[in-house]
Amino acid sequence: MSSISHYIKEIGRGSAGARSLSIEQAQDLMGLVLDGQVSDLEVGAFAIAMRMKGETLDELCGFLAAVHARCAPVAADQPVVVLPTYNGARRLPNLTPLLAMRLAQEGVPVLMHGPRHDPKRVSTADVLHDLGLPIAHSVDEVEQAWARREPAFLCIDALCPPLARLLDVRWTIGLRNSGHTVAKLLDPVQGAPALRLASYTHPEFGELMGQFARQAGAHMMLLRGTEGEAVADPRRLPRIEGWIGGQPRPELGCPAQEGVLATLPLLPRTHDAATTALYIQAVMSGEKPAPDPLEAQVALVLKSLAALRSLQGNQQVGTAA
Repeated sequence: MSSISHYIKEIGRGSAGARSLSIEQAQDLMGLVLDGQVSDLEVGAFAIAMRMKGETLDELCGFLAAVHARCAPVAADQPVVVLPTYNGARRLPNLTPLLAMRLAQEGVPVLMHGPRHDPKRVSTADVLHDLGLPIAHSVDEVEQAWARREPAFLCIDALCPPLARLLDVRWTIGLRNSGHTVAKLLDPVQGAPALRLASYTHPEFGELMGQFARQAGAHMMLLRGTEGEAVADPRRLPRIEGWIGGQPRPELGCPAQEGVLATLPLLPRTHDAATTALYIQAVMSGEKPAPDPLEAQVALVLKSLAALRSLQGNQQVGTAA
C-alpha cells in the first residue's frame, strides 16, 4: 500500500488555503487511487478535499490522463460521437437515448458510457433496457451495435473498472467526486477522432471545460445540461459551444433561446423509464414530433462532424505533401 497523505495535505486545506497540484502530481495521485494502492480512508479524504477545493485545469488534465491509461480502447474507422451519461433523470424525461438514436439514424457511430443503474434517478441504461436496446459489456459488443446502426452504450465498469469503483464511493460518502468530472470528458476512441458531448450545470465548470478543450486540442460540443445530461432541454434550447482541434468554432454552436415560449413540446407526463421509452419510440417512428431543441442539437452535431472530417482531410493532405 502507498500513502497519498502528502497530496491530501496540499489539497485538503479548504478553498482558501489549498494548493493546486501539477499535471504530473495529479496523474500520480489519481493513478494511486485507481490502482487501489491507498486506504479507503484516504480515498474518502481525497474525494472530499477535491470536492471542497474544485479541480484546476492542470489537475483535470492529470486526472484524465491517469484514467485514460486504464481505459479499454474502442477502435473506430470514422469519427465517433462520445456521449457520457452519468446523471439520468430526476424530474424531466431522460432524452439522452433519443439524441443517440437520432444521431445513429443519421449514420453516426455513437458511444454512450455510464453506470448500469442509479438508485435515485432514471438512468440511460434503464431507458435503453425498456427500448429493447442491449447494453454492451465489452468493446466487441460496441462494434456489433454500430454494425446494426444502433448507438452503443458501454457500462463504465467495462470501459474502466477502476473509475467505476471511484464513482461508487459516492454511495458511501454521499457526494460526487473528481471521478465524475473526469468521466464526462473521457475519450476512449482510437483510430479515428471523437466529438465529445459535454455538459455543465454551474457556469464556472463550463469555463473550466472550455479551457480544457483549448489546452487538449479537443473536438467538443459543450452545453448547459438537462439535469446534468449532455442533451438539449426539450423545452428551451440552451447555449451550445463548439470546438474543433481546440479552436472555438462559433458557427458550430448557438446562443441560448430567449423570451417566452409560444408552445411547449409534447412530452410524457411522467419521467419513468417505461414511459420515456414509449415516448422515444413514438418520436423515432414519426408518430410524435421530436423536440425542436433536440433536433437543433442533432443538426449542430452533424455540422461539427462535417468540420471534423474536413480537418482530417486537410491534415492528411498536409502530411502527404
